[in-house]
Amino acid sequence: MNIENRLRQEIRDVHDFPIPGIVFKDITPLMMNPELSRDMLEALSNQVKDLGITKIAGIESRGFLMGYPLAMMLDLPFILIRKKGKLPYHKVTQSYALEYGLAEIEMHQDAVDANDRVLIHDDLLATGGSAHAAAQLITSQNAQIAGFSFIIELSFLNGKEKLTPFSEHILNLVAY
Repeated sequence: MNIENRLRQEIRDVHDFPIPGIVFKDITPLMMNPELSRDMLEALSNQVKDLGITKIAGIESRGFLMGYPLAMMLDLPFILIRKKGKLPYHKVTQSYALEYGLAEIEMHQDAVDANDRVLIHDDLLATGGSAHAAAQLITSQNAQIAGFSFIIELSFLNGKEKLTPFSEHILNLVAY
């Protein structure tokens, strides 16, 4: 069975979370399956290894789960993109709109430079807001976006549309 079908079997739908009418895609069952987690990491690596990536950035917090192991597997530095106020050193900030207000993310100002081609990783692509903000944050420091990597894409929310101005490489392991 291929990785997409194996993931579909393990990803749990949680109805009415976090609010009524939402079907939340819960990836915690994936973390309970070490063999599937290794295979998922291998599949992510195979998708991105030829993109000329110099660094991988993970978006807090679920983007850290596979993003950091992926960076180690590809022998690349890993960049933390965190919610405002969570990083200790000199940082740059990017604001973005949520359905219910504004949010801000940050990274250390010395995390990237003009020679970098960064892969942005997160667990799920929905509307694309946080990944778009991460791309703006990285490009504000003159680095390029090599691509985006997700475990899950909710394609009916059209998040790719926000990301294609940064890269044509918008990858996932399973789409709904």
